[in-house]
Amino acid sequence: MRAIILALSVSFLGILISADAAKAGPSMTTRDEIASADSATLAEQGTQATEDLIGLNKARRQDVQRRLTRLGFDTKTSGKFDDQTRSVIMRWQVARGYPGTGFLNTAQHQALVTESVRTAQASLGDDKPSRTNTRRHRGGGGGGPIGAIGGAVRSVVGGVFVRR
Repeated sequence: MRAIILALSVSFLGILISADAAKAGPSMTTRDEIASADSATLAEQGTQATEDLIGLNKARRQDVQRRLTRLGFDTKTSGKFDDQTRSVIMRWQVARGYPGTGFLNTAQHQALVTESVRTAQASLGDDKPSRTNTRRHRGGGGGGPIGAIGGAVRSVVGGVFVRR
């Protein structure tokens, strides 16, 4: 019996994970919604010199890579801006109407930060937990993640495997 519950729990966990992955993708937020700036600022091209002015150490480069990935522009989080990362930055720039150079300037870096924060806040607003099934079952799953998964599986299958 426990093996069946464990198998259902793992299946349910897989469904939850894949549901979040299905929502992933490039952000559809336009640059105008992200930051208001004059056209001269938007047309300013990023170069190695403008990027150096931002002061991107390894930790801040990793942060940029994580933010791009969260927005659907997947890149590895190495802290190095290699050719693959430059290509991803360029795709983000072009998608937002910036000159696609692969190098950030201060305004673009700030726009990236702002966009990722807004996207994160928007996704948190969509994922409010539902409290429709607050009924407790006898022989509950205990504490920790396994108990939580077991409780979720019981609520999904309607308590079929729970003794009453």
